[in-house]
Amino acid sequence: MDSMYREIILEHHKTPHNFGTLDPVDYTAEDTNPLCGDQIRMDLRVQDNIVTEVAFSGRGCAVSIASASMLTDMVKGMSLDEVRAITKDDMLDEIGIPVSPARIKCATLGLNVLKLSLAIKDELVHAREQNG
Repeated sequence: MDSMYREIILEHHKTPHNFGTLDPVDYTAEDTNPLCGDQIRMDLRVQDNIVTEVAFSGRGCAVSIASASMLTDMVKGMSLDEVRAITKDDMLDEIGIPVSPARIKCATLGLNVLKLSLAIKDELVHAREQNG
């Protein structure tokens, strides 16, 4: 079974789904894993609180690129509340193979960036509301 999931990871790494950027974009963020230098950017378009389009770009190891690719497939059509509820364990389950402790940050970089994009936008909206 692990070999099947390894093949899926390699396929997502070689031909990542939803690779690129969106313009215009409703939510965006970018971050780097300082331990290995992987870099991921996530862009979202949202309509009526539902993710209608998602794209990612960046560079990194097979695990970080594959997990970001899998994540984009996963969140399309989800509500923002459902996206916010995705956990690290959900992401690791989606990958489907054991990930060593050293690779956890690679596997969850896309998720962390996705959640960062939501937090940035939420913070901006909150600041606008505070300033009238």
